Amino acid sequence: MIRSMYSAISGLRNHQTMMDVVGNNIANVNTTGFKSSSMVFQDVLSQQYRGAGLATTTTGGTNPSAIGLGSKVAAISTNFGQGSLQATGRSTDFGIQGDGFFILSNPTGTSYTRSGSFAVDALGRLTTSDGSFVQGWQAQLDGTIPITQPIDKITIPVGDLVPPIQTQVVTVGGNLPAGAADGTVFTTAASIFDGQGNPVSLRLEFTKVAGVPDTWQAEACYVDGAGGLQPAPPAAGIGLGSNLVFDASGKLATPASGQLTIPAGSGLPGFGTQAVTIDLASESPINQYGTIESVAILVQDGSAAGSLQTFSVSHEGLIVGTYSNGRTRIIGQFALATFANPGGLTASGGTNYKESVNSGIPQVGTPGGGAGRGLVSSGTLEMSNVDLSMEFTNLIVAQRGFQANSRVITTSDEMLQELVNLKR
Repeated sequence: MIRSMYSAISGLRNHQTMMDVVGNNIANVNTTGFKSSSMVFQDVLSQQYRGAGLATTTTGGTNPSAIGLGSKVAAISTNFGQGSLQATGRSTDFGIQGDGFFILSNPTGTSYTRSGSFAVDALGRLTTSDGSFVQGWQAQLDGTIPITQPIDKITIPVGDLVPPIQTQVVTVGGNLPAGAADGTVFTTAASIFDGQGNPVSLRLEFTKVAGVPDTWQAEACYVDGAGGLQPAPPAAGIGLGSNLVFDASGKLATPASGQLTIPAGSGLPGFGTQAVTIDLASESPINQYGTIESVAILVQDGSAAGSLQTFSVSHEGLIVGTYSNGRTRIIGQFALATFANPGGLTASGGTNYKESVNSGIPQVGTPGGGAGRGLVSSGTLEMSNVDLSMEFTNLIVAQRGFQANSRVITTSDEMLQELVNLKR
């Protein structure tokens, strides 16, 4: 009877622990990135009453007999199953679709989390609410990601400036009407940029050459600071090196390369040493068909200086900045870590985990890469994976288990009382 009381006491303690686990799960039902835990019971050492008997030709074997001495906590396991993703609309909120952990760094070391509620501090560094730095790779000036280098804190360069790009190629396309009268002039204009990022209003003129079939003269002009056209009419514009000649099917035959050139030193402001290529054949080749006039400058490869306005994150974890000049540039890359045994990670509070001797070393790489790393979902947070229906069921099981063990104690006490009463 004393033995049964101690067994019941172990049951009381263990069911109290189970209540603690269930209570913690329910308390964190709305904690982002939280992973629920479950408790595993195990029998403790049993007291042997009789060992097993060997079977012979005349007698059968006998089974061993033992009485258990109660229960103990075998394990408290963490369920790392995927939680649902909830849209937040915040550009610094991130969820992980699949396996993997965000990597954090602070003075106490490296930790790992599934909670992607981040913010940008005064120095542009991506941090958690407790000030830990989110780890990844910073892009180089040419936009490449040095993934072979060690990870470091990710910085969003708020107010970052990108230098201007001087225009080198202007792409022209569309159609010049085959039936246009001699001397007919069609124009198209767009701003290009010099080496300092100053806009230059470029105007291209296409004039039907008199007396020469299917031939157009191409010239360039620009608008000066006073709004006047230069070279001023009736002076000829800047020659582009060749007339445009179309074949019988309306395709461009001359120049054969499909390119004209505004030469360096032609008077175009800011282009004293830099020529500009007029590309007529790459995007939407210029043609000569019917009566349609649609010639236009389609694109130019220059830009003014620009400052970072906003950023976005792709599923592969690439951080892409959008600048005021309309350009985009890769500015960083998230790193994710996976483990051979996530259940071996040590909880360190705040839905963070630390590496342990049984978790395996972290396999660090880009989202969507090897080792089963998942994808990053921007503007979302992973919710807790707690199943409330299961937790309430476990709550009832824990309560009834505690109640049953307490009844064992009271029953054993009554039996002891009867034993004591035999003396009377």
